[in-house]
Amino acid sequence: MSAKGTREAAKTTVQGGPEPRRSENGTALAASYPANVRNVALVGHSGAGKSMLVEALLAATGAITRMGSITDGTTVSDSDPSAVHQQRSVTLSVAPILVGDVKVNLIDTPGYTDFTGELRAGLRAADAALFVVSAVDGIDGATVALWGECEKIQLPRAVVISRLDHPRADFRAAVERSQDAFGEAVLPMYLPTPDGVAGVLDPPGSTDPALESALDAARGPLIEGIIAESEDETLMDRYLGGEELPLSDLIQDLETAVSRGRFFPVMPTSAETGLGLQELMSLLVDALPSPPERPAPPAMKLDGSSLKPLSCDPDGPLAAEVVRTTVDPFLGRVCLVRVFSGTLREDSSIHIGGRGLADRGHEDHDSDERVTHLYSPVGSSLKAVPYCIAGDICAISKLAGAETGDTVSDRESPLLIETWNIPEPLMPIAVEGASRSDEDALAKNIGKIAAADPTLRVERNQDTHQLILWCMGEAHAEVVLDRLRAQGVKLQTVDVITPLRETFAGNASGHGRHVKQSGGHGQFAICDIDVEPLPRGGGFEFVDKIVGGVIPATYVASVEKGIRAQMLKGVAEGFPVVDIKVTLTGGKTHSVDSSDAAFQAAGALALREAAAATRIQLLEPVSSVVVNVPDEYVGAVMSDLSGRRGRVTGTDAAPGEGAEISAEVPDQELLRYAVELRALTAGTGRFRRSYLRHEPVPK
Repeated sequence: MSAKGTREAAKTTVQGGPEPRRSENGTALAASYPANVRNVALVGHSGAGKSMLVEALLAATGAITRMGSITDGTTVSDSDPSAVHQQRSVTLSVAPILVGDVKVNLIDTPGYTDFTGELRAGLRAADAALFVVSAVDGIDGATVALWGECEKIQLPRAVVISRLDHPRADFRAAVERSQDAFGEAVLPMYLPTPDGVAGVLDPPGSTDPALESALDAARGPLIEGIIAESEDETLMDRYLGGEELPLSDLIQDLETAVSRGRFFPVMPTSAETGLGLQELMSLLVDALPSPPERPAPPAMKLDGSSLKPLSCDPDGPLAAEVVRTTVDPFLGRVCLVRVFSGTLREDSSIHIGGRGLADRGHEDHDSDERVTHLYSPVGSSLKAVPYCIAGDICAISKLAGAETGDTVSDRESPLLIETWNIPEPLMPIAVEGASRSDEDALAKNIGKIAAADPTLRVERNQDTHQLILWCMGEAHAEVVLDRLRAQGVKLQTVDVITPLRETFAGNASGHGRHVKQSGGHGQFAICDIDVEPLPRGGGFEFVDKIVGGVIPATYVASVEKGIRAQMLKGVAEGFPVVDIKVTLTGGKTHSVDSSDAAFQAAGALALREAAAATRIQLLEPVSSVVVNVPDEYVGAVMSDLSGRRGRVTGTDAAPGEGAEISAEVPDQELLRYAVELRALTAGTGRFRRSYLRHEPVPK
C-alpha cells in the first residue's frame, strides 16, 4: 500500500474520535486522530533561517497576527532568555499550525553544535525533518553529518532553500550545494520566479522563455527520480517510450517516495516575502508521513523483558516520552511529551520511569504521579487541552520527578522506552559560589538545571573538591550559568584543577616519633618504615616486619591507618599518594601513654619524613581518546594531538564516517578540546574519552 493509502486507512479507522479543539487564532489544540498529525523537525546550521520560517508559517496560518524578530527576541521559538541574549536558538520548541484539518507540529531545533542534545530530542519527537539551507551561505559539515544520521534511521526529509529575498541569494547554487552534500535524490519541485514559484511538474505554458527553459531542465531529472522510486515498474519503460505520464500518478508516487525517506524534494522559500509558503504547507500535509506511518521506538518492561512493538493507536497502552523539561516559576516542572501510543488525559494516573543516565547524575527512578493539567505548547506559551492522543505532542505541568528522556506510561502497566542517543558532554567548567549562602543556593538549584538538560553532567571531584559542570561547549556553558544566575545564584568560574597524584621516585626510610607529655596521660608512639615505589597501578601495599612484638598488633593497624590518611592528604603538593609499598620495620611503645591516635600520628609523620628524604614524582591522568573526523582533516587532527603531548596509537577507517584516530592524551590537554576540535574540523569532528592511567608529569 502506498503511504497515501496508509494515511487514508488510518483516518477511517478512528473517524469517530472527538472533534479537534481550536484556539481563538485557529490553531488546533488537540488532534482528533493520529493520521491528522504531522511532526516535523526543522534542522540546519545556525543562521539558516529556521526560526523565521516557523514565524512565517505561523503568520500564514493565522496562528499569530504578525511575525516576530530574532533581533528583538520576539519570535515564538526563541523565548528563552539565553536565546535572546545569544541571538540563536538554544532549546527546541514546538509551534503547531493548522493546515486544513491537519495539525502540523513544527519543531524548531538549535543549529549550533553545543545544543546537539536538544536537536536529537527534537528528532525523537519528529516523524520527518526539514533541512533548512540558506540560499546565501553554504552547508556546514555538521549538517552533512546530521543528514547521514537521518539516513541511517530512514527518516523522511525535505530540503528548504531559505532567505531567497536576500540580494546575494542564489537558488541554483544552493540546490547544487545540497546535491553535493546530500546526494542526487535531492531535486527541486518548484523554482522561484519574480511573482512566486513555478511547479516543475506543472504543464508547460510560461510566457517567460528563460523560466520555461529552466523548468524543462529540471523536469526530466525530477520525473526520472520519481519513477526510480515508484512501485509501478512499467513507468520507466513508458517514460522512455515517449508516453506522457499522468500528473496525478507522478504526484502520488512522489508523495510515497518522500514519506518513505527515498526521495527528497527541494522547496524555495522566503520568510520575509512569503515566497513558497503555501506550497511548503501542501508538502508537509500531503507528502510527509503521519505518525502511524512511522515505527515507534523500542519499549521494554521495567524488569528489562521485551514488549511487542508499540503502535500509534489512541486506544493502546500509554507510552510517551519526555523530550524537554523546563522549570516555570508558577507551573513548576513542565515536561514536553511526545505520545507514541495510547491517550494522555487530564486527571489520569501515570508512571514516570527513567534509566541509563546515572553516570551523569540522573539516577534511575520509578514513581507514580497524577496528570493535573495538559497543554498544547506554542513556543513558551501553553494552551489547555483535555487530552493528547498517540502521535501528538503536549506539555504536562507540575510533575515532581520527571526529567528529559523519561518514559510516561500507565501506572498499572508501566514500561520504559529506549532513550535516544544523548551526546556526552566533554568540556569541564569549574564553578563556585561567591559566598557560603551562594554555595548553598548553587547546590540547591543545580539539580533543577541538570534535570532539564541531560547533556549536562554535574560532578563534585573527590580529589580537588571542585564542582565541575561538564558541558558541550562554551555556548552551552554560558546557557547553564545564565540559568543558575537567573535563580539568584551568585557564582564565578575558576580554573579546573587536574587531579594529579604523587608517588615516590625512589626508596626512602622514615622515622615517626610522636611523644608528648602534658600532665596526666601523655602520647607516645615511635615507628620506623621503609618506602619503595610500585609499578604504575600498583596501588598500596603495607607489610608488617615487626620482630619481637615491639609494637603490638593493635597499634600496627593504627600505623597503617595513619599512613593511609597521610597518603590521601599528600606529602608534597597536596595530591593523593599512590603506588607505594610501606614496610613497618620497628618502633617503641609505652605501657601507659601509647594509644591508637598516637600511632596514627606517628605513621603519618614517618611517611612525611620518608618523603623528605627522596624525590616525589607527580603523576597526571592520561585518557584514551578516539576521534572521528572526515578524511580531509586527519592530518591536521593528528598534528594537533601531537602538540598536546598525545601519542597516536592507531588510525582506522570508520565506514561512512571518514577516519577514526586513537590516541593517549594527558587530561590537562583536553580541557578545551571539545571546542578546539570543532574549530579545527569545521564542526565535523567528534571524540570520546575514557580514563587510562596516571603517568609522570614531564619536568
